[in-house]
Amino acid sequence: MSTFAAVMKYAIIAAGEGSRLAQEGIKSPKPLVEVAGEKLIDRLLRVFVDNGASEVVAICNEQMTDVQARLKQIKDDGQVPFRFIVKSTPSSMHSMWELSRWLGDEPFVLTTVDTIFRESEFADYVRAFSSLISHGEADGLMGVTDYIDDEKPLYVSTDEGLRITGFLDSCDAPKYISGGIYGLTPASIDTLNRCIERGESRMRNFQRALVRDGLRLQAFPFSKVLDIDHASDIGKAEAFLQNQ
Repeated sequence: MSTFAAVMKYAIIAAGEGSRLAQEGIKSPKPLVEVAGEKLIDRLLRVFVDNGASEVVAICNEQMTDVQARLKQIKDDGQVPFRFIVKSTPSSMHSMWELSRWLGDEPFVLTTVDTIFRESEFADYVRAFSSLISHGEADGLMGVTDYIDDEKPLYVSTDEGLRITGFLDSCDAPKYISGGIYGLTPASIDTLNRCIERGESRMRNFQRALVRDGLRLQAFPFSKVLDIDHASDIGKAEAFLQNQ
């Protein structure tokens, strides 16, 4: 395990139903889908522990009994500093809000369960985030990529120093899109609470609110970040990981 300057938690949103995968013949719920012989939830847990997790927290929905059983097994095994909750939520932002009760005391990195990235790049990202927060230079480090393979990408605008200036639904000359990897300090929880109070529900609106509230967000470019939304994405992810 690497040594980091800052202690941090990790959070996993595993609450989606994976309906598109099911429609395409994938029987396993998304967190239990295997990529390169490893379940998505297991892969994230392994990577997070390898990158200095003080604790990993996760949420899954009430319908996913197989996922609940796997999460309970992980917790009972005691190999990972891990806790989870079971609750159906209307959106990823609400899932994050449910997890936020455990995220207010340390910096944290949050992703959805199907986020696929190169492990070496993720380790570089964690080191960069740790350095930024240890020196008080930023309130967050967001994973971005110039690889666009998303049905509704969220474009990220930055200045020359990769300070994030906005999150956009459309962009004439896009350079980066959000990779769905959120490294944040506890200061972000106040913004999240206000978003919930206003009745907002999309993660992109939360990210926009972070900028509006004056939090200092930096972008960290990944070569590629993939999501497992369709059956064909499994093969893409396996080919991508073979070259890491």
